[in-house]
Amino acid sequence: MSDHHHHHDHDHSELSDLELRVRALESLMVEKGYVDPAALDALIDTYETKVGPRNGAQVVAKAWADPAYKQWLLEDATAAIASLSFTGRQGEHMVAVENTDTTHNMVVCTLCSCYPWPVLGLPPTWYKAAPYRARAVMQPRAVLAEFGVSLPDGQEVRVWDSTAEIRYLVLPQQPEESKGLSEAELADWVTRDSMIGVGLAQRPQAEG
Repeated sequence: MSDHHHHHDHDHSELSDLELRVRALESLMVEKGYVDPAALDALIDTYETKVGPRNGAQVVAKAWADPAYKQWLLEDATAAIASLSFTGRQGEHMVAVENTDTTHNMVVCTLCSCYPWPVLGLPPTWYKAAPYRARAVMQPRAVLAEFGVSLPDGQEVRVWDSTAEIRYLVLPQQPEESKGLSEAELADWVTRDSMIGVGLAQRPQAEG
C-alpha cells in the first residue's frame, strides 16, 4: 500500500511544482499589467469547461454511436482513447466505467487531484477541494444532490478513486432523445460533469 501512496504523492508533487510556477507567473503578469485577471480567468475557464472536455465528449459520443467502440472502451479504455489521438503523459492508464439504470459512477481523487487531463482538460476547482474529496466517498448522494442530480433509489452509486496510475472516465447514459444523432451532434450532449459523474448528459443549451 505504501508503495502506491509513494507514487501518488510523487505524481502530485510534480504537479504542484508546475502549478506553483504557473501561479507565480500569473501573479507576476497580472502585477506588471500584462494580463487582465478577468482575461486570465476566461482563459482558464475555456480550458476547464470548453476545450479540455471536448476530447472526452468525442470519446463518449463515439461509444454511444458505435457499439464496437463502446465495447473496446470498456475493455481497454487506454487504447480506445489513444486511437482517437487523445493521449497524455506516458503510463497514464485510463479506465472507463459505464453508467446504467442500476449503477451511477462518480470519480474522486481522495489523495490529491489526479484527473484525466488528455480527455477532460484542467480539473475544476471543486474537484481539487478537500470537501468534495472527502464527501464524495462518504456521502456521494448528498454531493450529487448539490450538483442537481437526484438518482432513483434503486440506482447504486459507485465511487472510483483515481490514482497516479489509473484515471477514470465515466461513460454517461445516453439520453433517449439523443438516439440517432451523429457523433458530432452527440458530443454536444456530453458535459464535463457527466464524465466525472457529478452530472448527467443533457440536451445542449442553445448558445446565446
